[in-house]
Amino acid sequence: MIKAKILIVDDRPENLLTLESLLDSPELVLIRANSGEEALTQTLDHDFALVLMDVQMPGMDGYETAELMRGNKRTRHIPIIFVTAELSNMNQIFRGYESGAVDYLFKPLDENVFKSKVGIFLDLFRQKSQLEEKTRELDAKVAELEELQQQLEETNEQLRLLSSMDGLTGLLNRRRFDELLEEEWQRNLRHKTPLSLLMVDIDHFKDYNDNYGHIQGDNCLKMVAHGLANSLQRHVDKVSRYGGEEFAVILPSTDAEGAYTVAQRMRADIEEMNIEHCASGTCASVTVSIGVSSLVPTTEILSTRLVNAADQGLYKAKESGRNRCCTIEDC
Repeated sequence: MIKAKILIVDDRPENLLTLESLLDSPELVLIRANSGEEALTQTLDHDFALVLMDVQMPGMDGYETAELMRGNKRTRHIPIIFVTAELSNMNQIFRGYESGAVDYLFKPLDENVFKSKVGIFLDLFRQKSQLEEKTRELDAKVAELEELQQQLEETNEQLRLLSSMDGLTGLLNRRRFDELLEEEWQRNLRHKTPLSLLMVDIDHFKDYNDNYGHIQGDNCLKMVAHGLANSLQRHVDKVSRYGGEEFAVILPSTDAEGAYTVAQRMRADIEEMNIEHCASGTCASVTVSIGVSSLVPTTEILSTRLVNAADQGLYKAKESGRNRCCTIEDC
């Protein structure tokens, strides 16, 4: 339990002793001040629950001290009770309230009245302290919940990314490809701009697996995936693993000529990687065949038309001897 601090201010030592005897409690911390100046100094070092102050003091009296405390942001809310001899002039009492006092205690002090009035302000102080403690606890809980929320969002984002990635190659997976194609279809539909698609297939990949084994086959897939991704020069262009040894590349705002240029660069980049493939009937290294399709989306057609056309282009490239790119002119 927090001990309440009380500042007792009086220029006469016997009066301070009287107040200390009445306030003797293990739950209280009493701080003395012999003048208004010393009282103000003490308020800089302590947070007081209550100030008991004599009115008549040499130098700075109780009224002036109270006014200065009320003018200070740090001390303006500390309750001040004037402890003084009976005042016959009501103007003096009003002055005390105007200067910031909340109550008066008149000498000689009645113990019951004294403890009752002091007890009220100590109860208020304890309630305030408990409220501040609860507020701090609540703030800490809110901060903890915000941190947990942030961690949850980061975890969900990681899960979202993982769910959209192909585990072997690190490219976007088929599900994310389908989502992304539809998103780009709608975007290019709004802007009336062409959308292009490349379908890429590794030539003679079954023969590669049969000759080098599936572990090396997986390594080959990863190397080709890396090569295809590195060939892209715009962040909006996306390559994904479509399935098996087949990849799909979405090229937003790209016409047929631009798409064919990208396809030729990809094909050449894979060939230049010089991945050994002695079982290939086309080349001594791994090559790819690429189908290219391009159209301006309209509300009358579906995005599957773009996929089908790219598939036809890929079939044409394979039928024409592989390691080449073929465009389907009319989607």
